[in-house]
Amino acid sequence: MTKELIHTDEAPAAVGSYSQAVKVGDTIYVSGQIAIDPETEELIDGDVEAQTKQVLDNLTAILKETDCTLKDVVKAEVFLDDINNFDSVNDIYAEYFAEEPPARACMEVARLPKDVAVEISVIAVK
Repeated sequence: MTKELIHTDEAPAAVGSYSQAVKVGDTIYVSGQIAIDPETEELIDGDVEAQTKQVLDNLTAILKETDCTLKDVVKAEVFLDDINNFDSVNDIYAEYFAEEPPARACMEVARLPKDVAVEISVIAVK
């Protein structure tokens, strides 16, 4: 199988040496997204809810580049800088994954890139 690197200008550019996503066969592996505005390439101002919305919008844009939607996501990983934000993040997450939510892991980590509050990565199958 061939590996296809995925890129869209509708989502922020990678902040390191990685691809926004990689497609192998019918599976799309989307790198962790943080709350960067793709137009300015800057972190957005806002609380954890605003950050979560931006992260999910970024994921949606990358999936769209592969003709996928959030309905195609089979696994998500949510990283929080404070597990006390779980309910706030979960409420926003549930709005985006209202139908057929994927399997998910959620964990608190010591620190996230650019000191954001939330990072999410997903795997989708088309």
